[in-house]
Amino acid sequence: MQRIASAADVKSHEFRLNELHNRRLAAELKERQRVVRFNRPERDLERMRRQNKLFVRDRIEALLDPETPFLELSTLAANKAYDGEVPGAAQVVGIGIVAGREVIVHADDASVKGGAWYPLSVKKIVRALDIAIENRLPVVHLCDCAGGFLPLQAEFFADRYYAGRIFRNQSILSKMGVPQVAIAMGHCTAGGAYVPALSDYNIIVEGTGAIFLGGPPVVKAATGETVSAEELGGAHMHTSVSGTSDYFARSEMHAIAIAQDIVARFNRPTKASMDRVSPEPPAYDASELYGIIPRDPRVQFDMREIIARLVDGSRFHEYQPRYGESLVCGFARLYGYQIGVIANNGVLFSDSALKGAHFIQLCDKNRTPLLFLQNITGFMVGREYERRGITKDGAKLIMAVSGASVPKFTVVCNGSYGAGTFAMAGRAFDPRFMFTWPQSQISAMGAEQAAGVLTHVKARQLTREGGRLSEQELAAIREPILEEYRERSSAYYATSEIWDDGILDPVDTRNALAVVLSASLNTPIEAPHYGVFRM
Repeated sequence: MQRIASAADVKSHEFRLNELHNRRLAAELKERQRVVRFNRPERDLERMRRQNKLFVRDRIEALLDPETPFLELSTLAANKAYDGEVPGAAQVVGIGIVAGREVIVHADDASVKGGAWYPLSVKKIVRALDIAIENRLPVVHLCDCAGGFLPLQAEFFADRYYAGRIFRNQSILSKMGVPQVAIAMGHCTAGGAYVPALSDYNIIVEGTGAIFLGGPPVVKAATGETVSAEELGGAHMHTSVSGTSDYFARSEMHAIAIAQDIVARFNRPTKASMDRVSPEPPAYDASELYGIIPRDPRVQFDMREIIARLVDGSRFHEYQPRYGESLVCGFARLYGYQIGVIANNGVLFSDSALKGAHFIQLCDKNRTPLLFLQNITGFMVGREYERRGITKDGAKLIMAVSGASVPKFTVVCNGSYGAGTFAMAGRAFDPRFMFTWPQSQISAMGAEQAAGVLTHVKARQLTREGGRLSEQELAAIREPILEEYRERSSAYYATSEIWDDGILDPVDTRNALAVVLSASLNTPIEAPHYGVFRM
């Protein structure tokens, strides 16, 4: 493969301005993550100390193998919800190494509302278990849950992908033979009781761990019975009377040691066979990404510059380089694994859509995972393009993306708008993992275009009624639309709603992709099979 020849002028004024801007965004991201991870009211931390409980992140650190990576997912979930009072949606999830085995870690954060489940908490847990199912990853649950946050029960209880989906997914994992270990470290109440009950292995901590569908106050209200938490669902009762728990632990550290020993005994499946050679770093420094990404997301740039700073040796075998030039396709290696890269270099035309569809099929045939790098304003519109079949050709690309059996990974590097979001393996198309960068935006269309369309519609309505808007009145309509679109298309809004699996500092992207690529290979790759392509 040829090495990409970078054209970036790292000494130019424009590069330096971009670098300053994007380093500031990266610093803001890290600060937001730090606050979500560690800033808690002292009264909540003191409460946990009184109860002899470890902070959730200390629990995870004790569980994971020393000096191994932990890829935390959706760190900033709920950052725009619940008045900012539920950091991380009161959950920590991620991919880590326990006893040498890749696992999903799911931990309730009892320092936030007692670990109660909010609607976005449920969504985050369901997503974690979806990842476990897709990638056949064992799960370790660190349970400390006060149950559902009842004032919002209508938003997390009854629908298909609400709380019941957690227990359905746990049952599906068991059916698939993918093991789960749960540690009841605090009170596991109501729906929270089913997480340990549905796990293959169940450990409960003496004194602090308890499992019950209704806690002592509920039992008192419902039946008049007065009972202590320990009598109702404590470690002694569940390990010697009910059999709900398998292992009695004297402390949290003892429980973690038992869990590690259990995980060490899991069968280690053979990973999917893939073309792999010795890995090597990119030829260009990843920190140069800060100077390459433009300050204004509307400014186009050559995505080969991004590829050159992600892939091994910066080498890239480009497919059809002279055809459909607004879509860059080609083969590269990531930590030694062969991957197919699809990256936007402008709006999607018919030729670029056809090129992408063909390339996806080639990758599917030889079992090469796909990496989509999104920087897309959408498909080209207009009478001439419709006559040439842009809708039909776009449908071919969407069909190929949907039908591909190989693992797909998506990174939103800049803008992601309209049907281009779908065609480039957006969330609805089940990429194994999807990440965004801090400056990225995702929406049906850009803020300026949306404001223009909606202002034009309002002006036409008034014209039909014989009225006319002044420039000041048009601006009064336009500005609130712009503001709302900018807010709701931002990376922070997207990650708050769990439309992605987290915001990455661009320089961390290569390592994050390596973790998820390795994790994805726990699932066998199916033979290619597609639906009907409209010709």
